[in-house]
Amino acid sequence: MRKRSAAIIWNDNHLALIKRKRNGKLYYVFPGGGIEENETPAEAAKREAMEELGLEVEIGECIYTMSEPAEESYFMAEVTGGKFGTGAGMEFTEPEAERGSYAAVWVARDKLPTITLYPEELAAKLSQNIK
Repeated sequence: MRKRSAAIIWNDNHLALIKRKRNGKLYYVFPGGGIEENETPAEAAKREAMEELGLEVEIGECIYTMSEPAEESYFMAEVTGGKFGTGAGMEFTEPEAERGSYAAVWVARDKLPTITLYPEELAAKLSQNIK
């Protein structure tokens, strides 16, 4: 499986997420995707934030990693520019029915326990104790 990287972006106690609908299921994921050749995980998180959210970010600390089912890294990120919701990645420009829908959304911290957010362990951690 391809290595992945994602950004964790907070703004006014809200978390930037990608709302997914696929095969009749509703769930949320962090903005992120595959790491390209000659790209670091941090560079991939930065690129994915722009592609999926339309935001320029400064990448900070990697606060969560997992190795199964794929190697994934999750970085804290701070918005430095751009306009939320203007992502122009292929998820938005080349929709494929089997991939479902994608939407950039802000979710309040107190709503995190009420949604399905992957990875679940990171979601639980964020709903409790990180700015």
